Amino acid sequence: MDWNRVEGNWKQMKGKAKEQWGKLTNDDLDRIEGKRDQLEGKLQERYGYEKDQPRRDVDDWYCRQTWYPISPASTGLCAI
Repeated sequence: MDWNRVEGNWKQMKGKAKEQWGKLTNDDLDRIEGKRDQLEGKLQERYGYEKDQPRRDVDDWYCRQTWYPISPASTGLCAI
């Protein structure tokens, strides 16, 4: 998985993240700055997720994105 795409386009991705996880505030999203570990930690905090749940949710979210000319799912990096 190429998370660098998310980090590099975080300003655009914040809206998609907010749609997916409405409990994240704009301040949360600004502080996350596209960093996956920060996103997972904030999801665990806001949603009370168990240890592995944020990783699975972020993986699923990432694989559904079509914001890049080549969808992450079509690269074979995501199980469909």
